[in-house]
Amino acid sequence: MSCLISCCTTATCGLCTSVASGLTNKSARIAYCGLFGVSLVVSWILREVGAPLLEKFPWISHSETHPKEWYQIQAVLRLSLGNFLFFGIFALIMIGVKDQNDRRDSWHHGGWIAKMVLWLLLVVLAFFIPNAVISFYGTLSIFGAGAFLLVQVLILLDFTHSWNDAWVEKDEQKWYVALLVVSAGCYIAAFAFSGILFIWFNPSGQDCGLNIFFIVMTMILGFVFAIIALHPAVSGSLLPASVISVYCAYVCYTGLSSEPHGYACNGLNKSKAVTASTLILGMLTTVLSVLYSAVRAGSSTTFLSPPSSPKSGAKKPFLEGEDVEEGKEKKEKEARPVSYSYTFFHLIFALASMYAAMLLSGWTNTSESSDLIDVGWTTVWVRICTEWVTAGLYVWSLIAPLLLPDREFY
Repeated sequence: MSCLISCCTTATCGLCTSVASGLTNKSARIAYCGLFGVSLVVSWILREVGAPLLEKFPWISHSETHPKEWYQIQAVLRLSLGNFLFFGIFALIMIGVKDQNDRRDSWHHGGWIAKMVLWLLLVVLAFFIPNAVISFYGTLSIFGAGAFLLVQVLILLDFTHSWNDAWVEKDEQKWYVALLVVSAGCYIAAFAFSGILFIWFNPSGQDCGLNIFFIVMTMILGFVFAIIALHPAVSGSLLPASVISVYCAYVCYTGLSSEPHGYACNGLNKSKAVTASTLILGMLTTVLSVLYSAVRAGSSTTFLSPPSSPKSGAKKPFLEGEDVEEGKEKKEKEARPVSYSYTFFHLIFALASMYAAMLLSGWTNTSESSDLIDVGWTTVWVRICTEWVTAGLYVWSLIAPLLLPDREFY
């Protein structure tokens, strides 16, 4: 097993080195996303096949008898910790980077061979850390994953409003028709899917009041979104309301499908196939959210913006002693501000690493079955609360300008 891991590691390093040599400044964000995607795949593989190997590590097993699920979660948390440390270190290093003349700008975009080595060393180091530290990190990851879900919600809200504004700004009839068609389609999909949830998670002959409450609440929220968005006093639109309704219906489904295996009201019974599809979809959503956050980080009208930099064309007031060297002043004028916040960029990946760990461990230190992922009442309530937080933030984005007229909202 040790020889196999050594060979795999050598091959992986060789591949990473060849890939790193071809990276350019423009592909840096894609490269970070690729590295994060690789870490997700490795985490999944270790969860499935790494338990027998971890049993041989005395500083992990302590000669105690642990179930297979315990070792699986240990593997996931330890790799997640290495990933978190890698992106966390870069998030701290990049604090305050405002323009591309900063030396740290080249650290962010270049040096990929060194970054691959650092990432690998941190991941390996995580497997030598005491269990108590890993247990603490597992608890901390619950809050970090929750923060990432909150960021996902903010990104979704930003996306829907940007999409709506882009079509409205075209000021053409065909785009207004497109807005109406897409909005109607999203609402039809949201309510049709909610109807299907009644069939899947409210089997006849069973008392499934909690599931009915979740589904009915989701449908009510869809109506509330439309009513508030179309109110004359609110500067809203039907498109964001419909997209948020679809998202809430999807999150409700993921929550209900995470109900424990064998629970009478879970009509899907959380089969292995359903578990795998849910996991893949969850990981894909995670990667897309991280990638989109990196792209949207360049917007000057969102909280994702980098620290403000002076505009090159702005006039400076005369100050006494303004006898700066001409060459230095010219260099400052030529300095181009960074297009997004590097610190926020890496922080998103750090939080996403925690979220991936929770996704693979079921948001707990125990697992119902080694074949089932993201199952249990903890997962159910995390999903449902995410849906309600999404609804609350969207409603707040609509009514905040009315309640706080003296403040500017973007």
